[in-house]
Amino acid sequence: MKIAVLTCGRSDYSIYLPLLIKLFADKAFTLDLIVFGSHPYTEFGNTIKFIERDGFNPKHIISALVMGDNEKSIVESLALTTYKFAEVYDKEKYDLIFALGDRFEMFAAVSASAPFNIPVAHLHGGERTLGAIDEKYRHSITIMSKYHFASTENHAKKIFSLIGNNKYIYNVGALALDNINNQKLKTKDELFTELNIDFTRPTLLATLHPETFTPSSNKILIDEFIKSIEKLRMPALITLPNNDANNKHIRNSLLDFALNSKEVYSFDALGPCTYYSCMSHCFGVIGNSSSGIIEAASFGKYVVNIGDRQKGRDRGDNIIDVPSDSNKIIKAVHSIKCLPQLNSNNIYGDGKTADRIIHILKSISKF
Repeated sequence: MKIAVLTCGRSDYSIYLPLLIKLFADKAFTLDLIVFGSHPYTEFGNTIKFIERDGFNPKHIISALVMGDNEKSIVESLALTTYKFAEVYDKEKYDLIFALGDRFEMFAAVSASAPFNIPVAHLHGGERTLGAIDEKYRHSITIMSKYHFASTENHAKKIFSLIGNNKYIYNVGALALDNINNQKLKTKDELFTELNIDFTRPTLLATLHPETFTPSSNKILIDEFIKSIEKLRMPALITLPNNDANNKHIRNSLLDFALNSKEVYSFDALGPCTYYSCMSHCFGVIGNSSSGIIEAASFGKYVVNIGDRQKGRDRGDNIIDVPSDSNKIIKAVHSIKCLPQLNSNNIYGDGKTADRIIHILKSISKF
C-alpha cells in the first residue's frame, strides 16, 4: 500500500510523528512524506530541520507560500499549493493520502487530490474552532475524505452530521498523546542549558494565534495578552503564531515584547521534545493554541484559554476559558494556585492512537 503523508507545518508534524515511525517500520506500507506549507521557510523557523533531524527523508518538498499575511496572499498561496500538488499526484500513484487538521495549505493539497480520485484519511475532523476560519477548511477536508480518524466521540458525531454515514468513521483518540508517551522529556537543567530559561521558577508556556474569523479582534487580543504578562511578572516562554492571515501584527508585537523584556522568551518553533518538556515543567499554559486544549491535560496542567479561536472544541476540566481581557486573564492565572492538583487523565485518549490507525488500515482490504 503506497501512502503519502502530508505535513504543512510544525503543529501537524509533531502530531504525526508516532504514526510516521510505525508506518515507516511496517513492511505492509510504502510511505512518502510530502513537506510543504511553512516548513521550508526560515521566516517560520525552517521546521523541515526537525523532520530531517528525526531521520526522515521527504519525497517531495513543495515551496508554495506567497509571503504576506493578508487575505490575498493566503488565496495566492492556496492556489499555488493546489497547482504544485497536481504535478505530484499526476506523477505518483498513491493508494491513500493522510491529511491532518484544518490549515488552508492542507485544504489546497487535499483539493488537488479530488480529480485523481485518491482516497484521503483525515485526522482531527469534526472539531470546532469558531474563532478561526480554519473551521471551513477542516469541514471541507472532512467532506473530501473517505476515512476519518476522530479524536473524541463528539467529534466523530460531527463528522457523521457532515457526511451522512458512519461507515469509515473511527474514534481513535488524539495522535499527539502517543507522541507525549514516546518522548524522553528533558530535565529543567537540560532546558536551562538549551533555552537559558529557569524552570525552577513558576513559568508560563504561551502561544497566541490570530482569530481569523474576526480579524478586528486581534489588536485587542494581543494588547490584552501582553498587558497580562507584564502585570503577572512571571517568566513566559512564547512560541510564535502560524502563518495565518493577520499574523504579522501579533508576531511582531510578541517579538518586540520579548526583545524588551528580561523574562519573556520567543521562539519560532521548539520541536516536539523540547516543547513537551517545557509543558511538563511549566506553571501553566496560556494563549489559544490547540496544544493547550488537547495535550496539556496529559501533563496535569491548567490552561488559560483566551478568546474564541478554540471555541467549540471538546475540552477537559483543566481548561479555564477567558475573554481577551487582561484583568480576567490575570485572575485566571492566579486562580491556578488555588485549584486542586490535576491527574493526567485526558478526554482525548490514552496514547495508543497510532496502533489503532495501523490496525484499521490493515483491516481495510480495498481503498
